[in-house]
Amino acid sequence: MTSIRSSRLALRSLLFVPGNRESMLRKAAGARPDVFVPDLEDSVPAAEKANARETVERLVGMIAATGRPVFPRLNGIDTIWLEDDARALIGPDVTGVSVGKIRTPDDIRRIDALLADAERASGLPVGRTRLIPWIETAAAVLDALRIATASPRVVALAFGAEDLTLDMGIRRSSDDSEVSVARSLTCLAAAAAGVPALDTPFFAFRDDAALERNAEASKRIGFRGKFAIHPDQLATIQRVFSPSPEELEEARKVIAAFEEAAREGRGSTSLEGRVVDVPVVERARALIASASNGPEVDG
Repeated sequence: MTSIRSSRLALRSLLFVPGNRESMLRKAAGARPDVFVPDLEDSVPAAEKANARETVERLVGMIAATGRPVFPRLNGIDTIWLEDDARALIGPDVTGVSVGKIRTPDDIRRIDALLADAERASGLPVGRTRLIPWIETAAAVLDALRIATASPRVVALAFGAEDLTLDMGIRRSSDDSEVSVARSLTCLAAAAAGVPALDTPFFAFRDDAALERNAEASKRIGFRGKFAIHPDQLATIQRVFSPSPEELEEARKVIAAFEEAAREGRGSTSLEGRVVDVPVVERARALIASASNGPEVDG
């Protein structure tokens, strides 16, 4: 299998666009998310699945021409549409795919094989297509690390609150407190696997202040990016998941203080009353490295 962990992929903001809405797909191409996500799954009713697939297949070249990666969300692992989705859409204009309703590592291996077949049929190197699985079932939350490491195609884990609360038989609240443990477990699994965790969409798309609070809370527990359902959400999401000028200046001070201490033969130092040691300086260096275009992963 050809390695896909040789290029860089920014994943701060990922914009969902309903796949059966041609006018919305054309309009969305003028937006500037880090990743476009034409959706064949939850935003498309069953009667429109074939139309959505055909529409995205026809327009994916136009979307890819923006220079932004395209990750269509295919229909779920247990649906009758998944194989047709993969056969239709896997091609040179698609960077990767997102697949929901994952439950086990075997689901990932099944998708891996399906993508390999589609790549061969399209004349693409096997392993080229990346994968973002959705952690949105109770089983997936409890097995998220093995899911994240089941295939080298996996470049991120996406957390889905709506489907998880449905799977658990509970109601989702505005603060997501009922899924706080699941959110943390997803972030921990992603960190252990060396990939970013991406947060569920915020559906009150006209409330920018609430979106900012929601995204800040996500960032604090370890999410590295967030899905958007409207282009107007992108600026806030990208700002929250990018280092601020103040954070960058603080990181530079930390690095300078540590390097001065190292020249003097010391393995740690202090800065403004705080200890600066190896983990602190490595965090500062990672922050600066991510500043050019948001959190990136080897993809």
